[in-house]
Amino acid sequence: MTINILLLGNTGQLGWELNRTLLTLGEVTALDYPQINMTDPNNICAVVRESKPNILVNATAYTNVDQAESETKLARAINTIGVGILAVEAARLGAALIHYSTDYVFDGRKGAPYTEDNQPLPLSVYGETKLAGEYAVKELSGAYLIFRTSWVYSLRRPSFVMKVLQWARQNETLRIVDDQVSSPTWARTLAEATTQVIAQGRSDPVDYIREKQGLYHLSDSGSCSRYEWAKAILELDPNKAQQVLKEILPAKSTDFPTPAQRPLHSTLNTNKAQGEFHLKLPAWKETLRMALE
Repeated sequence: MTINILLLGNTGQLGWELNRTLLTLGEVTALDYPQINMTDPNNICAVVRESKPNILVNATAYTNVDQAESETKLARAINTIGVGILAVEAARLGAALIHYSTDYVFDGRKGAPYTEDNQPLPLSVYGETKLAGEYAVKELSGAYLIFRTSWVYSLRRPSFVMKVLQWARQNETLRIVDDQVSSPTWARTLAEATTQVIAQGRSDPVDYIREKQGLYHLSDSGSCSRYEWAKAILELDPNKAQQVLKEILPAKSTDFPTPAQRPLHSTLNTNKAQGEFHLKLPAWKETLRMALE
């Protein structure tokens, strides 16, 4: 079976990596704004119908967590309504839809890694719109995979890793929160895992995805606080001589009031994805080391 993939959001952190890895599977049509406008239902329909994919990979998202509190309509248009239209169009074509969600659908109060069966309770507009997008895919798509992930970063677009490296070159002291805990996830891990999953059903990937369809947690393994993550970033910085930083201090989330509330402990349990798809997800510090090399 010839695999015809439509990748949306190919210039983002995850989309750039997906564009690189998915090319090993077949023909890839990779688009981003303005070619695909997730706030325009007519544009979404036209793009999908013209491309006629058998696999649709959606790496688009409204991801500005704080700004979403004041741009609720825009966040909902991209993360919920647009995703629902993609699901309908994929089902109409008989295509499989792969979509990504976030650990921010949880409130972070469980005290242990979240499984796919745990009840979501988002604390922010961003989390609410991403959760609603999950529901739209489940209700409207014929064959789908939803991969929930956490703390995604790359060195190609602005990310926490890039910010810490920049801050260390501008400040002698840094204060980083130590009460937010999750799993930093390299965008390349997600892209390679997605590609491995599709490749397992190479003879008929749509049927394979239909057979395995559902929600899966997918992140690098292990967890840390943002403070521990920042310390690891600085430790692995390939250009340490450029740092002017003298000390990094732990702080609390309440020390830095933000428009959106974040979950404090939102680590994801990835056992289901690893077992179902025979994946071995790397440790977050090892992927950070590779990303910074």
